[in-house]
Amino acid sequence: MNILVVGAGGREHTFCWKLAQSPLCDQLFAAPGNAGTTTVATNLPVSVTDFQGIKAAVLKHDIKMVVVGPEDPLVMGIHDFFKADSALQQVAVIGPEKEAAQLEGSKEYAKAFMMRHQIPTAKYQAFTAETVVQGEAFLETMEAPYVLKADGLAAGKGVLILQDLQEAKRELRKMLLEQKFGAASSKVVIEEFLDGIELSCFVLSDGKGSITLPMAKDYKRIGEGDTGLNTGGMGAVSPVPFVDAEFQKKIDETIVQPTVAGLKKDGLRFKGFIFIGLIKVGDIPKVIEYNVRMGDPETEVVLPRIKTDFVEILNAIATERLDRIQLEVDHRSATTVVAVSGGYPESYQKGFAISGLETTEEAILFHAGTIHKDGMVTTSGGRVLAVTAMGDNHQEALERSYQKLNKIHFEGINYRKDIGFDL
Repeated sequence: MNILVVGAGGREHTFCWKLAQSPLCDQLFAAPGNAGTTTVATNLPVSVTDFQGIKAAVLKHDIKMVVVGPEDPLVMGIHDFFKADSALQQVAVIGPEKEAAQLEGSKEYAKAFMMRHQIPTAKYQAFTAETVVQGEAFLETMEAPYVLKADGLAAGKGVLILQDLQEAKRELRKMLLEQKFGAASSKVVIEEFLDGIELSCFVLSDGKGSITLPMAKDYKRIGEGDTGLNTGGMGAVSPVPFVDAEFQKKIDETIVQPTVAGLKKDGLRFKGFIFIGLIKVGDIPKVIEYNVRMGDPETEVVLPRIKTDFVEILNAIATERLDRIQLEVDHRSATTVVAVSGGYPESYQKGFAISGLETTEEAILFHAGTIHKDGMVTTSGGRVLAVTAMGDNHQEALERSYQKLNKIHFEGINYRKDIGFDL
């Protein structure tokens, strides 16, 4: 079948790389894609939120499956758009419908879902500009550090963790009254701080059953030792060494199963990826947040470990036959390290030529913020590329990721030298 991957980041390049390996994939397209996706797919100059443009591409290229990478089109209702159009109804869309996508689109919606289905998470309350005074009073009942989350989508940057009460009150006012994160912070969720180590759980759902993919752990902060500003992710490892059989069982029984059952009970049609951001507090797993798509850069370590045909898996989601899939996973460790533009996640320049991109057996390069310009691959975003490697353990894999990364150059290149430091 002909397949379209919607998106332009490292996650989407990884999707394309994996889908292209399947004999079930005839022609592969990416909209809009990046310099990396051109090696395995045909890029189409269509924005991820241009639903009419996506429709035209689907009809022109006889596309039978659309795999949605980023959250924006899902929260805006791309799945519903396809369902409502008679010309598109037979096309499989991998990604939840609009209502279910609110699990990522609204922090308050997700929290209410967790409370309703007794899924362990931090205590919280939500506030708007009209209730900012009550929000300040609620902060006074909490203990430091104080966690403020923009309710809506803020590209992974709408979360503040603050040690000082007065600063927390000031930031709450900035978010609600001055729209620090734009419309995303017109409502703010204040929640208790959970102290522990974070990890990412990925679940495939076909609306009836589910399969849990390999766990991963990402590193979100720009600075070594997990310091500095939050980013979209600076690296990831899979599997997660501290997730043993007993802890995995707790995740399945207290979080994954109640989540999938809760979606069915609430009548939320979910065909796609559920990304559960977890934190291990003592020996208890709790949910930090839901996302309704694969994570980035976790995709770059999860998919290389999956041996089962990826098109077969996605087709089983579309046809509600996930129970027939036997997931085969590579026992080796995968690591990825992200190279970013100088200045990221704040202001940065782009348009710099990248050298050292030659492929090797030791590592896989997944492009994110790259484009072809004047016959060269140049930087076009904050997170530029991710270097993934496999090894018998995460130390061996990381050594290979860094060996390749040391040969890649562009002006202002920056990457963390300590991915996996806490393992």
